[in-house]
Amino acid sequence: MIIINYAIFRSEPIYTLNDLAQIGSHNKREKKAYNSNPNIKLELTKDNIEIVPLQEKYVKGFHSLVKDYEKEHNERMKTEREDRKKTFNQMLNKSRNVVADELLFTATHQFFNNMSKEEIKEWADTCMEFVYDDLGYTKEQILHATVHLDEETPHLHCVVVPLVKKLDKRTNTKRYTISKKAYIKDKIHLSELQDKYHKRLTDKGYDLERGIKGSTAKHQKVKELKKTTRYYEQKVKVVNTKIDEAMKDFNEKQKTTKNIPFNKTHVLVEKETFDSMNKVIEETKKAVDLEPKINELFNEVDNFTKSHQSLEKENQNMKREIKALTTRNQNLTKENNTLKSYIKAILKAIKHFFRELLQIGNEPTKEATTSEIKEYYNNKDFDSNDVYDIGVGTTKEDELFDYADIPSYYKIRKTNDKDKDDFEMSL
Repeated sequence: MIIINYAIFRSEPIYTLNDLAQIGSHNKREKKAYNSNPNIKLELTKDNIEIVPLQEKYVKGFHSLVKDYEKEHNERMKTEREDRKKTFNQMLNKSRNVVADELLFTATHQFFNNMSKEEIKEWADTCMEFVYDDLGYTKEQILHATVHLDEETPHLHCVVVPLVKKLDKRTNTKRYTISKKAYIKDKIHLSELQDKYHKRLTDKGYDLERGIKGSTAKHQKVKELKKTTRYYEQKVKVVNTKIDEAMKDFNEKQKTTKNIPFNKTHVLVEKETFDSMNKVIEETKKAVDLEPKINELFNEVDNFTKSHQSLEKENQNMKREIKALTTRNQNLTKENNTLKSYIKAILKAIKHFFRELLQIGNEPTKEATTSEIKEYYNNKDFDSNDVYDIGVGTTKEDELFDYADIPSYYKIRKTNDKDKDDFEMSL
């Protein structure tokens, strides 16, 4: 069997100092939890290779690296308004910029078979050449770089601080900032860099294929996906509850409306009924807006799972996390299907309500209802079939049919059907 080995290079942004500290604890093997982690063999930790050593904690090392930036910030705060003053750490943690970037280099597990520690270090040195010569980082920007040999597949963690001086257009002076985009501009640029990384390795004689393009374009850490999934699970529950409450109130108001006397030319619709209907419409639109975001999350979880199939075999801990994500995804799918059923039922009730108003309402009521129907059509909540079902046989039929571009043969059909008493909408 022919085994194809792939070169793997990823970039993970680190946004807060707390996250940096957590990553430092992992990379430097400072967590007690590793005693129960089957994927890390602590007896082999002594064999890990320090490419760019760091004796102190990550956050302390970070502050040493950015001391000029911190000094510049503190000087600027001396003349800042009291309500705008922030400590250096507060500014970093609340900024939209990263505080550091973690570069991960590895390859398919079989690539490292039969390689000595010295040979793995040579591979890691080639990766660092890519960091310096292709990415453009200096040695002073490297916080820590280490090769882990105490896990199933050897890999290099290189944490960089993209500290640069950029022109501040407001003051027309150069100021320090931390900007990952100064080194990795976007996903397209990342793909180009992955091409360069692959070429650098093959030029050194390493038999590696380039990783599948786009396989990490939507990569998120498992923790981030779990957090996002939990958020939307809660969001769906809230929306379902609000729709339930709105529908219950709407149905109660409809019962009251049915008891109000009317004739064929005039109907008195209570304001409370209209208000409850509008509440249903409002909650329905929230549900419609939520659905594409949930679908996007489904696709992201699905892509994440597929892209990590090979890692699942090598990393039992990751496998458990992915299994948990898959279960959450299935549950969220069920919640979403329930949400779709709610939306369908609500639109059905609204269509019935609009048709009733067109049939028995007075002229101002019909005008207002017609406007609402057009708005629903414009927002694609109704299609031409919905407009037909609501408007056929009413005094607003021609206006609505023309607005929804309903074919002429439907108009002929409605002429034959509009006097039938047993007409039912095909909802």
